[in-house]
Amino acid sequence: MRKVIYRHLGQKDYKETWDYQETLFKEVIDQKMANRDLEEPVTPHNYLLFVEHPHVYTLGKSGSRDHLLVNEQQLDDAHATYYEINRGGDITYHGPGQIVGYPIFDLDQFFTDIHKYLRYLEEAIILTLEEYGIEASRIDGLTGVWLDANNPSKARKIAAMGVKCSRWVTMHGFAFNVNVDLGYFGNIVPCGITDKQVTSMHLELGRPVDQQEVEVKLLENLANLFDFDWVEEAS
Repeated sequence: MRKVIYRHLGQKDYKETWDYQETLFKEVIDQKMANRDLEEPVTPHNYLLFVEHPHVYTLGKSGSRDHLLVNEQQLDDAHATYYEINRGGDITYHGPGQIVGYPIFDLDQFFTDIHKYLRYLEEAIILTLEEYGIEASRIDGLTGVWLDANNPSKARKIAAMGVKCSRWVTMHGFAFNVNVDLGYFGNIVPCGITDKQVTSMHLELGRPVDQQEVEVKLLENLANLFDFDWVEEAS
């Protein structure tokens, strides 16, 4: 059985977390490179980080700066920060009430298929929503998890994806809206998509949601799909 080290970081600054991801990402890649010269290779660690960020907007490599609709003063007024980062995808928002997941996985231990990897991340969230009676699915050509995906006038995104992969090691990941203030999405063109809305579990259910409970269910679904055992460690 594959092993994954699970760390819940609590609420943590985006840049600090990004630097931490980079450290783990480099550790895994360095071990894979070192294994080329070892008679008995050492299996690299796999990591899964759950975190909640203060208000922040991040722009991926394929995104447009024009999709940030506010200036620096307005960002300050909203108590938000902005970063241009090294994942795929366009612009998105992270903030309180959102589960952000960063798998640093060596896909050589799982499967070397980035599209399958993304679909598994989506599926874990779809299965978690199903446990709350929320029917979710995908939209062809768009990453992420959607409600009313087959109805263009009602389709709304509840989870966004954006990843980086090098030497089959992943970083960055997903953002899953549980109790999110959606007003912050009004400052961007979410994921560069102009004709669809964003939603959150608490709006769909009409009540606040126990975020810790959702995290436990999501972790279990990820473990079942990717077929791993996890060991929880402090960060």
